[in-house]
Amino acid sequence: MPSSGGGLVRYFDEYKSRVVIKPLHVIILIGIVIIIILALHARGV
Repeated sequence: MPSSGGGLVRYFDEYKSRVVIKPLHVIILIGIVIIIILALHARGV
């Protein structure tokens, strides 16, 4: 019986990134950017 994969390759199984960013770090970074923007608006920049 031939395989039923249809020639599809699943690349996400083969690739592992060296840089892993946790969701908490992204949220913290967004918070820091928002604080910087608010501080710049408060100073009138």
